[in-house]
Amino acid sequence: MKSYIAKPKEVEREWFVVDADGIVIGRLAAKVAAYLRGKHKATFTPNVDTGDFVVIINADKVRVTGNKMTDKMKYSHSGVPGGFKQVPFGVKFEKDPAETVRRVVKGMLPKNPLGRKMYKKLKVYAGTEHPHAAQGPRDVTAEVKK
Repeated sequence: MKSYIAKPKEVEREWFVVDADGIVIGRLAAKVAAYLRGKHKATFTPNVDTGDFVVIINADKVRVTGNKMTDKMKYSHSGVPGGFKQVPFGVKFEKDPAETVRRVVKGMLPKNPLGRKMYKKLKVYAGTEHPHAAQGPRDVTAEVKK
């Protein structure tokens, strides 16, 4: 029996919505990254983007365990001498929770052109409202909470 290899034009995409309220940020990111890659499908092929679109709502209510809000640091460097900055995770999270969740999910995707294509299918919103109701997203919050 031959193995099935998905072709990019044959992939059928679905839309999923995840309510992040009370879910630990790392577990949420891992599950969402699997949906973006398409690992939940029987037709998963590692070298083809078989993933689906994912909408995350309530990103501002995601849970962070331990002392990460104060102890974990986010680093950046502008490239000029003295351009090193470090900001506590909590400050970044308070400023823009949607961007913080986006970056955590991005870290769990492949670091190549295929991963960048998958990342474009992620939509994150801090509140409960999102403009993707017309796509008819299916709620998979219970599956992500497992």
